[in-house]
Amino acid sequence: MAPSFIFPQSLSSLEEDDASDYGRLTVQSSFSISSLRPSELEEFVKGTCFDLSDKELFCVEEQDIFDRLYALVKAFAALTPGCKFNLVESLRSNLSVLLPNVDSLSRSRRSLSRDDDGDECAGDQLVVDRVASHRNAFKIYTFFLVHILLIEESTTTSANNAAKVAASSRKRQPVNSWNWEIQRRRIMNLIANSLDINLSLLFGSSDADENFLSFIVKNALSMFENPVLLKDSETKEALCRMVGTCATKYHYVAQSCASILHLIHKYDFSVPHLADAVSWAEKKYADGSMATSLISDIGKTNPKDYVKDTVGAENIGRFLVELADRLPKLVSSNIGLLVPHFGGESYKIRNALAGVLGKLVSKAFNDVEGEVSSKSIRLRTKQAMLDILLERCRDVSAYTRSRVLQVWSELCEDHSISIGLWNEVSAVAAGRLEDKSAIVRKSALNLLIMMLQHNPFGPQLRIASFEATLDQYKKKLNELVPQSPPKMSDGFPSNDDVSCEDSGVEDGDIEVGPKEQYGMTNSCVPGEIDSIVQTSFVPDVGNVEQTRTLVASLETGLKFSKCLSATMPTLVQLMASSSSSDVENTILLLMRCRQFQIDGSESCLRKMLPLVFSQDKSIYEAIENAFTTIYLRKNPVETAKNLLNLAVDSNIGDLAALEFILGALVSKGDITACMLSALWDFFCFNFGGTTAEQSRGALCVLCMAAKSSPAVLSSHIQDIVDIGFGRWAKVEPLLARTACLALQRLSEEDKKKLLAVHGSRVFGILEGLITGFSLPENIWYAAADKAIATIYTIHPTPETMAAGLVKKSVKSVFDFCGSELDDSSSNVLTSVPVSQLSRSIFIIGHVAVHQLVHIESCVRKIQKEKAKKEKIDAENRANANATVDAEKDLGINAELGLAASDDAMLDSLAEKAEKEIISCGSTKKNLIGYSAPFVSKLCRNFSLMQKHPEMQTSAMLALCRLMIIDAEFCQLNLQLLFTVVENSPSETVRSNCTIALGDLAFRFPNLLEPWTENMYARLRDPAVSVRKNSVLVLSHLILNDMMKVKGYISEMAVRLEDEDERICNLSKLFFNELSKKGSNPIYNLLPDILGKLSYQNLKEESFCNIMQFLIGSIKKDKQMEALVEKLCNRFVGLADVKQLEYISYCLSQLAFTEKSIRKLMECFKAYEHALSEDTVMENFKNIINKGKKFAKPELKSSIEEFEEKINKFHDEKKEQELTAKNAQAHQLKTDSSTYFVATKKDAEESDISEITEDGEASDHAIQGTRSMLSKSKITKPRTRSRACSEVANLQIDEDEVQSPLIHRRGESKSRVKKSHSKSQNVDSYSSTKRNKKSTRKQG
Repeated sequence: MAPSFIFPQSLSSLEEDDASDYGRLTVQSSFSISSLRPSELEEFVKGTCFDLSDKELFCVEEQDIFDRLYALVKAFAALTPGCKFNLVESLRSNLSVLLPNVDSLSRSRRSLSRDDDGDECAGDQLVVDRVASHRNAFKIYTFFLVHILLIEESTTTSANNAAKVAASSRKRQPVNSWNWEIQRRRIMNLIANSLDINLSLLFGSSDADENFLSFIVKNALSMFENPVLLKDSETKEALCRMVGTCATKYHYVAQSCASILHLIHKYDFSVPHLADAVSWAEKKYADGSMATSLISDIGKTNPKDYVKDTVGAENIGRFLVELADRLPKLVSSNIGLLVPHFGGESYKIRNALAGVLGKLVSKAFNDVEGEVSSKSIRLRTKQAMLDILLERCRDVSAYTRSRVLQVWSELCEDHSISIGLWNEVSAVAAGRLEDKSAIVRKSALNLLIMMLQHNPFGPQLRIASFEATLDQYKKKLNELVPQSPPKMSDGFPSNDDVSCEDSGVEDGDIEVGPKEQYGMTNSCVPGEIDSIVQTSFVPDVGNVEQTRTLVASLETGLKFSKCLSATMPTLVQLMASSSSSDVENTILLLMRCRQFQIDGSESCLRKMLPLVFSQDKSIYEAIENAFTTIYLRKNPVETAKNLLNLAVDSNIGDLAALEFILGALVSKGDITACMLSALWDFFCFNFGGTTAEQSRGALCVLCMAAKSSPAVLSSHIQDIVDIGFGRWAKVEPLLARTACLALQRLSEEDKKKLLAVHGSRVFGILEGLITGFSLPENIWYAAADKAIATIYTIHPTPETMAAGLVKKSVKSVFDFCGSELDDSSSNVLTSVPVSQLSRSIFIIGHVAVHQLVHIESCVRKIQKEKAKKEKIDAENRANANATVDAEKDLGINAELGLAASDDAMLDSLAEKAEKEIISCGSTKKNLIGYSAPFVSKLCRNFSLMQKHPEMQTSAMLALCRLMIIDAEFCQLNLQLLFTVVENSPSETVRSNCTIALGDLAFRFPNLLEPWTENMYARLRDPAVSVRKNSVLVLSHLILNDMMKVKGYISEMAVRLEDEDERICNLSKLFFNELSKKGSNPIYNLLPDILGKLSYQNLKEESFCNIMQFLIGSIKKDKQMEALVEKLCNRFVGLADVKQLEYISYCLSQLAFTEKSIRKLMECFKAYEHALSEDTVMENFKNIINKGKKFAKPELKSSIEEFEEKINKFHDEKKEQELTAKNAQAHQLKTDSSTYFVATKKDAEESDISEITEDGEASDHAIQGTRSMLSKSKITKPRTRSRACSEVANLQIDEDEVQSPLIHRRGESKSRVKKSHSKSQNVDSYSSTKRNKKSTRKQG
């Protein structure tokens, strides 16, 4: 009988000759395969394979064959493909034939026992020998086949990696390669099948040999480390069978689970495949011992271990989720082992547990069979899991909060949220919209979207509809139940009472299933609730219980609708978020809310329009898609109506955004010709019931489309003139203004056509619009603005017509013109109508500005034509091969600078034309030139302006426009402008002047530079609009390098804590953009801002918020390190506690690095005197705590030494301060006692009258001493030390000092009364005494 085969540690271990392993089958003679020639090797393999096939299956036990097989398997990688194939086939076929023989062992054992009844011992020995041979052969075949798998996979992996690196990786497979994948599947399936037979016949017990199981499990799990193997489904299935069978069938659980957990920690790709293996074992053998053991081992792990091993924690979490998805019931029964990990520090484990609970709630409680008691237990377990998920929505980690909200979204999609929890979940999601983390807000938005999409209340969630329907059914329920039961609130049962009365289960346990989502009986299905809410009548839904259920459902739906409606202000804020995910998901939620008709969603969606100007492409695309989905329909008429209604209801900012997005849609072709035709039909009143307002809206949309495609207006010029300026303009005053805008958008060809056909008519209409009084006062200014702009756009010589307009407007007011205007007295104003004068001044200012723009446009046209001509000449010369003489002429012209002189001449002409608009320094003045001084004098008449604020608005606007044109006029009136902008009672005037200052600073920066401080002063204006415009103006000037950032920037920093949220956001935007310029100017400005804010009357909280925001905009480590030194140097020489605290706070907000920590330590001398203050000390402790988090061991020890140093210094300073205060208190006590003793001695030497006088002096002395005490308290430096309580116990002993004073005062008063009759003697005696005292003093 051959020796028994025992699985060695490795293949090469078979060669080791260990005396302790006597009786073990090992290699006795080794063959050198590498020394054989190819032909010899092939013959060697053929001989071995022939022996395996020709002899018995047990021949593998023979030493010679065993040694040869070992040599071939060891050198398997060096064999040719043919040899590999023959060897593998021989081993595999022998093992496949051997397996059925194992089952026949029991039959042969019985037959042998019958045949050998006489010789039982011999029969038993024969059976034992046969079983041992089978066992040995089984082990040897399995051993060699498994090692062939390992060797070939290792070789294949190495070859693939080398092929990827090599340049000739296209030829990955050599010509003589063999199909290893097929052989691998056969071998692995064979080994897996071998585990399914009754191995107890071979191994003599119910469990297989542990040595054999260890070998199989170890090598099978090692193959899970190869991701390529796991991609093959058959190979992966065979591996799962091998691991699952060994662990479950043969009870090799503990060792298998330990190896599986090791794999999970190390290889993330193996997680789902290992979960498949565990799941297969449970389903195959109905035994969850392996899964239970894994869960138990994970639960027993110390939660702190997962904090260190973040990758392992993530993989373990994924494994748990995969396991819960495959085995929900088994995991739910063992969930108690995992719940304690919710209290661990690893957020990844908490994330995974949240996912596990989600899978369990969705899948573990779906069965309807079982007893009522078990159902109740399961439902309570489910409710406990839901409660945990609700609680974890407020987890300390943002990742966990986000993951839990995602789990709720999955539950909502699976219809696993009960109607009783619906509003609680929606309330939590709405609250998380204000979370500080963007990923949490994103998950909350997605959850609300999912809840809307799968809501059980119908497609329309209007609050009014729900309330009306609910009131009707409440009345009906009152009719059905005249006597209210005791458990009623407002006459109706609560949700908990209605939910599931029959089973006695709380409402939280009611499922929202895919077919029955309302927790109601079959007589009232979801479709009926939808129809009930949308109809006005009250259909009969059944008996009392069904009506109660319906009422409860309507109440829940009403609460859900109100919850969503209440989130609209928060959603508006999220649309202004700096996170693109916030904006995109908010838009998606608002679109879903609009689809379900949530109150307020329509108006919120309007506020997304300005975001089209965002530089973030994803935000623009989201808004464009939302706009297309909401407003563009297949029906052109509906689309036209949506667009014109949007234009009518929009403000100026929304109109600009609408114009931008419509221009893009027209360019892309999304706005079709049919939609434009429908808009023209609305404008022309071709649809019945069209209003003048709708007509204006349609023309407004067409004007927006014409900006991208001017041909839109070509075919309806006549309609624009007839309708836009016709009788409908009187009905809708803004229609004329829109018609003027349409005329400006005409193409050049259409403008020529308009001038040829309707020129005189159009200009007559425009002139009447400007100088007439057909429009109301509040509309006229906007219409006149557009009318003047239209004249300068389409008129061939606009200056001539504009001059006539100015003359006509001035004449209508004063009935004179020319030089008289400048010399007119102020008495004329008493007879002039204020409205007419305001209009006239408006026309003067507006015409002047448009004239300036016209001059600039003419210069640009000339320059453009000149450049075009030069380009054509250059091309002609190049094509015509110009002569040498022509080239010489060009060279001479260039040398003489003739081209530059042309440009200079053009510039001088333009400058002259601009000066002629006002001609301030010339004796020859035009009408605007005469009007300008008048406007200036009018604005200086403050008493008149206060009486007529409307006129002041128009006059100051005209003055600002005239100042923009001429530098001399601007310089003369700058002081007036700043006086008005500071002192005018009108908020509108101050706001307009603030905007004008920005234009003036752009046009004449040198003139405005001395007034920079006054411009920044507008940031402190009490009016919100003035402050907002001031922030906008200064932001524009500074960010576009038109104004230098000076020391007044602290005023802008204060606006970060403005009362108005809009101003705060604008200020934050300014500093964010400023930080992106160059090397971040905020870094250089921060110390100056800190110094100035320290002296301002700011709340401490506001100061901290401002500095925290500004410091947060500094990202570079070098700048942070430099700031540490700068801020430390600011401590030098400071004694004010407030400033010391502020500087230390700023230091604590910096992002410290190793260098900056060392720099802080080096600057200790600068701030050592400030460490006595408790607040300063707290800030330094925060810095130290920050440093400890990232410090290396060396630095950490230095930080700890530094911490001890400042703590010791702080304690010493506190002791010195306490000692000084005690000494000061003692000195005050001693001085007071000495002073009062001297007073007592002087009083004893005097007689009664002198005593009276001294008594009064004593009173003054007491007052003087008290004043000294009070002064000493006042002059003490302000401190916030906590040690003041110790000093407070050392009070002055006032009784000891003041008791003789009180006694002396009483005594002097009594003596005064007794000696009243002897006053003459006392007086003489006192005078004598005084003389003696004076003599002593002089001496």
